[in-house]
Amino acid sequence: MDQKFEAGINIAIKIPKCKYDKTVAFYRDILKLDVSEKPINNPTVSRTHEVKFGNNVIWLDCVDNYTHSETWLQLTVPNVSDATSYLLSNGIDICDELEELPENMHWIQDPAGTVFNLQQRDVEK
Repeated sequence: MDQKFEAGINIAIKIPKCKYDKTVAFYRDILKLDVSEKPINNPTVSRTHEVKFGNNVIWLDCVDNYTHSETWLQLTVPNVSDATSYLLSNGIDICDELEELPENMHWIQDPAGTVFNLQQRDVEK
């Protein structure tokens, strides 16, 4: 099965609550990037800020129960179901228990523990 994985534009940095405000200030006040708080309704993320980062978007996610930060990346595929079957056949487990997701998306991890959000690629018109 031939799968085509591509990097998405979204990068999430999961940040412990005790370091969150200083991290947001770093991106906004020190780097002077475009930073704006966005509403969020998620059981594991209490606040989030969107940071324009060139052609990408960094999401600064405040996670109350983390002790260190983690960077999570987005992968896009033409068909999530086919990609999921391919990954499972290659020993890559789905770990959707990490954080709530909309349907037709999954969380996976590389062997080092980097988290990826697997989702359907937008069809260009």
